[in-house]
Amino acid sequence: MILDSNLIILAATPAYPGLRRLIGGLNPVVSAISLIEVLGYHKLAPNLKVDFEQFFQGARIEPITDAIVAGAISLRQVRKMSLGDAIIAATALEFGHELYTHNPKDFSAIAGLVAIDPLASGDPP
Repeated sequence: MILDSNLIILAATPAYPGLRRLIGGLNPVVSAISLIEVLGYHKLAPNLKVDFEQFFQGARIEPITDAIVAGAISLRQVRKMSLGDAIIAATALEFGHELYTHNPKDFSAIAGLVAIDPLASGDPP
C-alpha cells in the first residue's frame, strides 16, 4: 500500500485518530514526491514539520526512478492530472501497490491501479 500525500496530512489532524491508527498499523510506503509535497509546504507549522519528519523516518520512501518518470509521462499524456498525482500513481503501479488516497476520483480509470479511500465511510474505527 502506498499513501497519497493527502492522507499523510489528514492523519496529522486531531479529527482523524482512526486514520493515524490505521497508518500506524501498516508499514507505510510513500513516493518521494509526497515527502516533497508535505515537507515543502511553505506554511508548514514547526510542530507539524517535526511530526511529519518523524513519520517519514519510519516510512519506506520509494525513489523517483526512470521507470516512474516514464510512467508519469504516459499518465499525463492520456489524462489531465497533476504532476504529483502522476508520480504517485506511477510509483504505485511500478511497485504493484494499492493506493490509499482521500481523492480516489483523481486516480479513476488508470488501468491496473486500485485506489482506496480509507475515509470513505468516515474515520476508521
